[in-house]
Amino acid sequence: MTGVGAWIRYGDPITPEQISFAAEHYRAAILQPWELDAATELKRLRPDMTVLCYKCLSSTRDYEPGPVYSSGVAHSEAEDEGGSWFATRLDGSRIQWNGYGGHWQMNVRDPGYRARWVQNVTEELDGSPFDGVMADNDVFDDYYQLNLPIQGAASMADLRDGLDLLVHAAGTALNGVGKLLVPNIAESRRLPGRWASHAAYGGGFEEVWLGYGPENLFDPHTAEAQLGQAEGPGLSILRVPTDGDDNHPNFTYGLAAFWIFGAGRGSFSATAHDDYSRTQHIPELDWALGAPQGEPKGWQHVWSREFSDGWAAVNFNKDGRRRRRISVPPGLADSAGNPAPSSLVLPAQRGVIYQRGQKN
Repeated sequence: MTGVGAWIRYGDPITPEQISFAAEHYRAAILQPWELDAATELKRLRPDMTVLCYKCLSSTRDYEPGPVYSSGVAHSEAEDEGGSWFATRLDGSRIQWNGYGGHWQMNVRDPGYRARWVQNVTEELDGSPFDGVMADNDVFDDYYQLNLPIQGAASMADLRDGLDLLVHAAGTALNGVGKLLVPNIAESRRLPGRWASHAAYGGGFEEVWLGYGPENLFDPHTAEAQLGQAEGPGLSILRVPTDGDDNHPNFTYGLAAFWIFGAGRGSFSATAHDDYSRTQHIPELDWALGAPQGEPKGWQHVWSREFSDGWAAVNFNKDGRRRRRISVPPGLADSAGNPAPSSLVLPAQRGVIYQRGQKN
């Protein structure tokens, strides 16, 4: 059984039981770059799974012993090069990320830093079991309290320019050795064309799809501005926030939207903040709804789509009073095998997904 799930898994050490579960239930995985044995085993069990390793574009970490690092440039390597690759405040002091001790902001505008990042990561990935890289912290805003201006960057737009050059250089180099680049493209909805540009080398990862947190979901216009991400290019990995309970309604909310607007392409996950040590799962994650039977149908931010083997609906409205009654196609069932109703009232910021008969 293989579904559309994404295993975002760069936390605690991986267990053999988790690898077996992931091979049965997930389409894509993101692991730490030193977890080569886990990547090799996943590719043995599931040659069709896309297995990516984590690399940070924007920081280096001073606590990692090596020889493999979660950053493209190791902290010690940056020190050996004279320290100029570290970003600094106007007084010359280095910048540690707020809330992430030991993470140091790098000067992504420095051509030497970008060239070494690309060289290191491409050489590491060439011939490895990983299919490519999930490049984290392709940032948009000042999430880590850099408090610009800093040396060489008056605004976040300057840092975004550096990251843009780094993404294109890394993507070109990795594609050249047969590997993918899938950046974590923050808030691409705010800059038209950014998602398509940065996802052009293998795909894109949206870590805050449909909301920032389990109780902080986007209004309908903001949510709908993200929907094109489900269509690619490449592998779109879309994560919806929950409180860590797989029964949280956001899991089905995001999965329904994933199907309606991506037609089953890409990969989907639902996790709590930085909760990347488990195997999140609901039965619906394994479903294959089949071919779409027409385009998404929408009215007042309520959308649905029928497939050859199922149906999904979602209500993006934020106001709890904006419940909507929707007709449900016949012959469908929920994950417990219970027949779907002929119609239902869908609350705001909720989704539903049914399959035709018993497919799981």
